[in-house]
Amino acid sequence: MHIDFGLTARDYATHRAGFPDTFFERLAALGIGLPNDVIVDLGTGTGTLARGFAKRGCYVTGIDVAAPLIEEAQQLDNEAKVAVTYRVAPAENTGLPSSVADVATAGQCWHWFDRSRAAAEVARLLRPGGHGVIAHFDWIPLHGNVVEATERLVERYNPAWRMGGGSGIYPLWLRDLAEAGFEQIKTFSYDVHVPYAPMAWRGRLRASAGIGASLSPEQVQEFDADLATLLQSQFPADVLSIHHRVWAVIAQRPQ
Repeated sequence: MHIDFGLTARDYATHRAGFPDTFFERLAALGIGLPNDVIVDLGTGTGTLARGFAKRGCYVTGIDVAAPLIEEAQQLDNEAKVAVTYRVAPAENTGLPSSVADVATAGQCWHWFDRSRAAAEVARLLRPGGHGVIAHFDWIPLHGNVVEATERLVERYNPAWRMGGGSGIYPLWLRDLAEAGFEQIKTFSYDVHVPYAPMAWRGRLRASAGIGASLSPEQVQEFDADLATLLQSQFPADVLSIHHRVWAVIAQRPQ
């Protein structure tokens, strides 16, 4: 399945909920993402993590291979009145100097990388004692909920999509960091419910890997119409409560 999130840039920027404030607060309690921290955000997309850290007084560089996503991130930064430096580059080879960052992050993207190479790049970017953070903010399918029904529709339109049924927990990422030499590895997770108007939920799906980033425009339009019908018939509410899970693994580069 060929994925190009650049095709979904507008919907991605408009409809994908970013990491909640509580996520940044939990990291700050661990001494991560404090004012004046230097942060490199890999796979930054439309800058949800980069912008969140910049709002908290960090100096942030966002890295992504998709220039259209970075353009959307810059627009969102302007609206939020924050400054982030962006660079079009792969996570595995950012082109940045070594030992440049206090924190290196990857939000909702580690599975798209060559993971061993990305972990090595995170280690290279960090100063001794710096922290790597891999984070996710996933919708959670449960029996009978709107996420489960939506995933079944995605699978009907895109049988190559194999990302449904997830728990929002990624134990292999701990191994990736351990094998790259990181220490003091820890995780946290908690659940939140994100309000989506039906139109916004449709936009969120258009911005997903299984639909807008991999199907033809005609298929995306057909899917969107079917999702609208599904929501109207099975989940007729003005606001949908979408179950999400925040999960993060944090690890330290040895001193």
